Formats: sequence, structure tokens, C-alpha cells
Amino acid sequence: MNISYESVAVSSRIRLARNFRDYPFPDRLLQSPHAVEQASEIVRIINAELNALEDFELYGVGTLTEERAAYLVERNLISRDLVRHSAISAALISPDESISVMINEEDHIREQYFMRGYDLSKAYERITGIDDVISESIPFAFDRELGYLTACPTNLGTGMRASVMMFLPAVSRRGLMKRIAPELKTLGLTVRGTSGEGSGAEGDLYQISNQVTLGLTETEILTAVDEAVKLIVGFELRERENMKKEEGLSLRDKVMRAYGILSNCCLLGMKEFMARVADLKLGIALGYFTSEKEPEEMLFELDGHITAMRPANIDRLCGRSLTEAERSAYRAEQTGKFLRKTSIIV
Repeated sequence: MNISYESVAVSSRIRLARNFRDYPFPDRLLQSPHAVEQASEIVRIINAELNALEDFELYGVGTLTEERAAYLVERNLISRDLVRHSAISAALISPDESISVMINEEDHIREQYFMRGYDLSKAYERITGIDDVISESIPFAFDRELGYLTACPTNLGTGMRASVMMFLPAVSRRGLMKRIAPELKTLGLTVRGTSGEGSGAEGDLYQISNQVTLGLTETEILTAVDEAVKLIVGFELRERENMKKEEGLSLRDKVMRAYGILSNCCLLGMKEFMARVADLKLGIALGYFTSEKEPEEMLFELDGHITAMRPANIDRLCGRSLTEAERSAYRAEQTGKFLRKTSIIV
């Protein structure tokens, strides 16, 4: 995959929603006098099966501190709904954080596989291997006509969400997302923000995924998302070139200023940080910056730095809960150090 493609399609994720045939679904399980006992049994069985494959770490959500739960939410390893079901919920996370299996969220399990760049087929292959292992230990709730039975009707059928995180500064800033989103909807796809449904497009990042799971095969879903991603990548790359031609020196000045501020400021709030980093990433993608590292590696490391500079991640790095002012100072200091370490040449 070339740098142009990787500068647009940032990461891929496949998520599978499943429930078990012989247990009440989580919302009903919470109302059962045997909720804790049944939930513990589900967790025990899945934990044993997955740890036979590799060393997953088990997190009992009810025992997590508020700070630790926020840290995992920021890294997209657990959801806020999982936290709300803390009396019965848990998560199993692989050592490299590429796999997260949430237990007793909206459904009995939400299996997720994350990977850098764009390769939905590989992500699908990896998570279906996990799915097969779990299904051998506890039978899934399945109907011949409706497919996998889920708590929310929108997940019936395959129970699969195939999503790609895309960096779309040109499409976003030129007001073209309003045109793309309705077209995707007609294809059974949707556009969301960085944290999923209902969230905003932070740092020009958008999540493209299938909206329809019933009446389609997994292959058909993967194909539909793949075709949409390829079209959007082409659209974004053309619009970047249009921006470069039309805005010229003003665009170059904007990304250079972003680099200057990120390298030298003393306070850096999260909102400004995301906006400036988006400008810097655009500058790298357009070739305004060079480094000893390849451009795609620079972009990947910047995405990792973004995660590390979120509030709960900063608190974890510092070993205590900081004030917003303290976080802003820490974020500014660490971002300056990070950029100097990358040896970016203007």
C-alpha cells in the first residue's frame, strides 16, 4: 500500500456481535437473581478458551477504577456501554491490543479486531478465528431466517460491522462530506465520528462502515465497504491536490504554523491539539515535511501520539489524576519532545 493510500485509510476494524443460546441477553440478565453467577460462568468459559490461544488479559469492569476504565475507553478497547453494565461485564484484551472481546455489553460478546492501515480481509480472517473458538464452547443464538440474534435489530443477520477510519481533511474542509454521506447511505453504509455513533469528526477523522447486516453475507458487506473506501480515497486525494493548487502558499503557511505551535507551545488543550495535528498530518501527506523516517511511519507514530495525549492516557502516564491545566502543559511538553525526536525537516 502506498503512502497516498495510507495517508487516507488509517485503520481497519471488524466487529462481531453475538449472543449465547442458553443465557438471557445482557439487559434481561441484569434483572435475573442469578445475574452475577451466570455472567461469571460466561466470562470463565470465554477466558479459558481464548487464553488457550494466547495470553489475553482479563478485565473485570466492576473492579476497574474510573480512571482505568476511561483509559481503556479512550483506546477503543472497551465501550461506555460496557462500563454501564459493570455489575456483569468484562473484557479480554490481547497483549498488542489488536483484539478486544467485550463480554455482557449490549450483547453477550462484542469481538473486535483492529489493525493499522487498510486490510479488512485480514481483519475479518483474524476475528472469525476467534469467533469460531468461542462458538465451539458455547452455542450462539441463531435463526435460519434472521441469522445471528442480537439485542439491537440493526445487528441481526451477520452481526458484523466492517469499518475503516479515514483521514479526510480535504473532503471535510471543502464541505464535501455533506454530499458523500447521503450517497453512502443509499449503499447501506454510514459515516460516523472517531468514537462511533453520535460522535463528532475529531481531527478530520471519519469512520466508514456498513449500516446493514441483515440480508447480506459477510463477503457482500466487505465488498461494499471496500468499494466505498476506494472511491473516497480517490476523492480525498484529488481534493488535496485541488487544495494545494488553489490555496498555495496559504495552505503551506497553515501547516507550517501548526508545526511551529506544536513544537514550541507551553499549553495545549485537546481540541487545539487535534486541530493542529490534523494540519501537520496534511502537511506530511502533501510532502511539505520530510524526515529520516518514511512518511507513512511518521503518520502512524503521530496517530499513536494522539492516543497517548488523551486525558486518561496522560493521567496513566503521570501516575495520577491531573487538572486540565496540568494536562495541557504536559501535552505541550511531550508533543514538542515527540516532534524533535521525529527529526522532521521543514
